[in-house]
Amino acid sequence: FGSSFCVTSHKGAVGAFAHNCPATFTQSLPTTMSDEDHTFESTDAGASATYPQQAGEIRKGSYLMIKGRPCKCIEVSTSKTGKHGHAKAHIVALDIFTGKKLEDLCPTSHNLDVPFVKRTEYQLLTADGDTGEVSLLTESGETKDDLNLPTVVKVGEPTEDDKKVTAEILESVEKGTDIFVIVQAACGEEKIIQTKTTSG
Repeated sequence: FGSSFCVTSHKGAVGAFAHNCPATFTQSLPTTMSDEDHTFESTDAGASATYPQQAGEIRKGSYLMIKGRPCKCIEVSTSKTGKHGHAKAHIVALDIFTGKKLEDLCPTSHNLDVPFVKRTEYQLLTADGDTGEVSLLTESGETKDDLNLPTVVKVGEPTEDDKKVTAEILESVEKGTDIFVIVQAACGEEKIIQTKTTSG
């Protein structure tokens, strides 16, 4: 077939030889890949929002993705199963935006996706208890108007923390006191999770 023929049974070698192939041939390569390669390709595509970490390294307080949702681990235990048993990690976590409890069970050597979680402090300008709309001031002096009060949820019910933070925000607006809010961001989602007064 000649040296330019690229299909190979060695896992991972396809990409190494792909640059020697005509473009039309390279495009047809995914059809010859295994399901495992497909999984790798798809997770790699969203790499900007997450990074891989072994399940065995997850600890209480660690962030991880479960069922496509960014979560924070609240409990983790490892166990061996079966005669040739590989150690498995049983992870219990809470969705960092909804508070919903999620669980995962996987080999400790298995890589999990871990979200990049960012927290930013903004000054609160206004908040409307009726519409749920919030206006914030960024460090650069621009307004950020794409967030709502924490009690405005798309899925499920607001958590007790959501209600507490919303009450603190509305109280500060009513009294005219300056207040800052902490916004948590991960995987393209943002939410106000905490308030902070200027007077400590």
